[in-house]
Amino acid sequence: MTEAAALPGQPRGEVLSGPATTRTVNVLAPNPSAMTLDGTNTWIVAEPDSDLAVVIDPGPLDDAHLRNVVATAERMGKRVALTLLTHGHPDHAEGAARFAELTRTHVRALDPALRLGDEGLGAGDVITTGGLEMWVVPTPGHTADSLCFHLPADRAVLTGDTVLGRGTTVVAHPDGRLGDYLDSLRRLRSLAVDDGVHTVLPGHGPVLDDAQGAIEFYLAHRAHRLAQVETAVENGHTTAADVVARVYADVDRSLWPAAELSVRAQLEYLSEHGLI
Repeated sequence: MTEAAALPGQPRGEVLSGPATTRTVNVLAPNPSAMTLDGTNTWIVAEPDSDLAVVIDPGPLDDAHLRNVVATAERMGKRVALTLLTHGHPDHAEGAARFAELTRTHVRALDPALRLGDEGLGAGDVITTGGLEMWVVPTPGHTADSLCFHLPADRAVLTGDTVLGRGTTVVAHPDGRLGDYLDSLRRLRSLAVDDGVHTVLPGHGPVLDDAQGAIEFYLAHRAHRLAQVETAVENGHTTAADVVARVYADVDRSLWPAAELSVRAQLEYLSEHGLI
């Protein structure tokens, strides 16, 4: 879920519907919009020599898309054995129950309300289906239940809506909190710096091949926006709507409602830290 179109300096890649790394294939959902960019990226993850696959974010409740994901896995010689969710927004999770029916799989998620027939997901959990090694990385901020998945063998991280392939993401206040989001970005930066992650496989938009650069961009962008919001408040723009009109004047108005969620999160953050 994006709050803005592509921005200057934003790392770019290629929107893929097919293989992205040795172990990942993207099936692009047919739900493009200002909020979902090219559509939701549904990821099939599997070891090359395994006949089992994991699907991350089945996407919207679109039967043709869900069946296409199953068919794509079958063409790869794989059977979907597990479904995972990065978070509960409908463009990622609405189709999960139907997908579980089609594949007879369990659904694992951080939010208990989204789980079907299996345990949840948390820090330190490792997905080992079909010989995979995929680590669960809690990354709250966009939403409270947001997760990423670290795939060490491909030096990649699947980021859901925490980092997008184009533009920037919404801190979906009140569920999303800016302080949590900044901590999550720093956690991802550590994966890039300390663990060699170089590929971002996002929930929307193109694959990025400079994880550290993308995350540094996000951190700088958030700092810049926060300074703009603080200045707007100092100049008398005290409501979220007024701040959006001032700070996001160059952004398409169709995205202002999403931007207002992020502004509310920023105002809360500034208040909590005694800056306004």
